[in-house]
Amino acid sequence: MKAIVTVVEKISSEAHIDIPEGLAELGIRQHVVDHYNSGEMLPLLNIFHVDFESISVHIGKKLRLSQTKYVKLTTEMPV
Repeated sequence: MKAIVTVVEKISSEAHIDIPEGLAELGIRQHVVDHYNSGEMLPLLNIFHVDFESISVHIGKKLRLSQTKYVKLTTEMPV
């Protein structure tokens, strides 16, 4: 018998990056978001915490029924 198991986890990662001197708070936020969006930050991200959210299974031809929590992604960062 084959089954498809779906595990949803909330992963927290952190990266240590250099910020140019002289930027105001808004400039720092924009620099971080741009750095992330460009993909340059991805190799620097290290997972430091994982929270289990849910697990569901689909067996054979039966419909999969599960409740899902949605995680809101945001670019807001405390400075």
